[in-house]
Amino acid sequence: MNIQGGSFFINAAASPAMCPVYIAPRLSTDQKPHTKSAIKILNPRLPKMPPNSPAYLLLAPLLLLAGTAASATRLRPRPANATSAGEPVYLWPLPKSVASGSRTLTVDPDLALDPRGPGGASPAVAEAFERYRGHVFAPWAHAARAGGGGYDVARLTVVVASANETLALGVDESYTIYVGAAAGVNSIVGGATIEANTIYGAIRGLETFSQLCVFNYDTKNVEVRHAPWHIQDEPRFAFRGLLLDTSRHYLPVDVIKQVIDSMSFAKLNVLHWHIIDEQSFPLEVPSYPNLWKGSYSKWERYTVEDAHGIVNYAKKRGINVMAEIDVPGHAESWGNGYPKLWPSPNCTEPLDVSSNFTFEVISGILSDMRKIFPFGLFHLGGDEVYTGCWNVTPHVRQWLNERNMTTKDAYKYFVLKAQELAIKLNWIPVNWEETFNSFKENLNPLTVVHNWLGPGVCPKVVAKGFRCIMSNQGVWYLDHLDVPWEDVYSGEPLAGISNKDQQKLVLGGEVCMWGETADTSDVLQTIWPRAAAAAERLWSQLEAISAQDLETTVLSRLHYFRCLLNHRGIAAAPVTNYYARRPPIGPGSCFVQ
Repeated sequence: MNIQGGSFFINAAASPAMCPVYIAPRLSTDQKPHTKSAIKILNPRLPKMPPNSPAYLLLAPLLLLAGTAASATRLRPRPANATSAGEPVYLWPLPKSVASGSRTLTVDPDLALDPRGPGGASPAVAEAFERYRGHVFAPWAHAARAGGGGYDVARLTVVVASANETLALGVDESYTIYVGAAAGVNSIVGGATIEANTIYGAIRGLETFSQLCVFNYDTKNVEVRHAPWHIQDEPRFAFRGLLLDTSRHYLPVDVIKQVIDSMSFAKLNVLHWHIIDEQSFPLEVPSYPNLWKGSYSKWERYTVEDAHGIVNYAKKRGINVMAEIDVPGHAESWGNGYPKLWPSPNCTEPLDVSSNFTFEVISGILSDMRKIFPFGLFHLGGDEVYTGCWNVTPHVRQWLNERNMTTKDAYKYFVLKAQELAIKLNWIPVNWEETFNSFKENLNPLTVVHNWLGPGVCPKVVAKGFRCIMSNQGVWYLDHLDVPWEDVYSGEPLAGISNKDQQKLVLGGEVCMWGETADTSDVLQTIWPRAAAAAERLWSQLEAISAQDLETTVLSRLHYFRCLLNHRGIAAAPVTNYYARRPPIGPGSCFVQ
């Protein structure tokens, strides 16, 4: 269920959104539960929800009573980024709307899943629940469980309106969370409930619920502080991506899966898999089996089964995989298996535009990849095409002359023909911005233009009616190690676009982890925590983001999230490094480095 409207929302309160194995030094661990909740109703109108909803049945009497008491005094609502005391909300990314109280609730180590609705019993929901239970509770938690029970939250009800497991761009990722003491007279709802329209909304809600759960080292209990909680959330942008380059350096499948796990913690939802480039061709293509002779070695390859496994692993975490072949440039490695793809031995890039064989191979690659990658978008590259060698290769020069074409014409011809091949396979083509800059009037109207060269491109793209993805290299290229997290956080996909209809054409944005200097030894700490800054920009509401002070509110929250990543096994580097991925320069807490 997706609750609309915000009339019920109350003074937002923060909970240190940490994993269960660490408490920030500044946080008290001896806090005792209050006997009464400190909920302050701002507007007694009921949220819009079906009258047979479990949450409705529990909320209605309480809200009506509270509304009567609150009618005399209306309090001004706090923004979702702050508590009533002006403290930060330690959830990342920041939810759309947050309300909380002042109680501390204990969570049963044997927390049970109570699936409801057509989609609640989905295997994907059950698997996600087990994953997050592993994040929240230590392996010994069951053995240390209090014999008499008596936990405030013993069951997590997950209500999912649809059993449809289709994962596509724009899938509903909204969710609502209620957390209160079971059968408590002062709670919003007994126990804990996540309601969502889709299983992917439920998965996003499970992530947020896991961040509400904090381990108390004194009592050895997992607690939810500042309860009752009522969180309503949905993403600002449909496309929230991370590019991963496995051509410049091969990354083992397990490392790619670690990256996918870490993306789900920050609610990123598109892995842009830059599999192939001029340096290596590591992917198996059954139609043209010699192509992966362009890999660095026989042990640095991805089989079809590997690729299927990565896509399925990502889907279970609500993440699409958008594959890329970058044509006609960035394709030198293709010729190691099929030298005829090169214009000549001395001209190995771009691909031979004059040869029908070139497009037969592209068609074969796309057909094979269509069986692996169900996502509706496919990236065809098109950047940095240096056409000089076409002019100096005799048979290509003759082909150009016969058609009265310049090399720029040939570049356009190549890109448009590749687009046609992708569209025939029911893909929407994505191209780097050079294609738009060079021949915008000829691009297929379906084209999604991917910005990277700098700011100010998406306004031009959407003004022409095309869709756009923002990856301005000045702020969102993670291989630029001297770009601080503050600059990453400031990147705004809608900058310079005031027209509401044109704003809708901006699908979102993507941080790019190019692999020239990143491999298994350092890729995760190069991605994190800076990628989290972009993740919040893409998920959270602009008003809440803009209201935060970078050096106080956001910085402390980002420290918390970086520590959470570390405790979940993700090698996120210190937040305040002068150069990204550098290790700490001395001893200290992860909450201040």
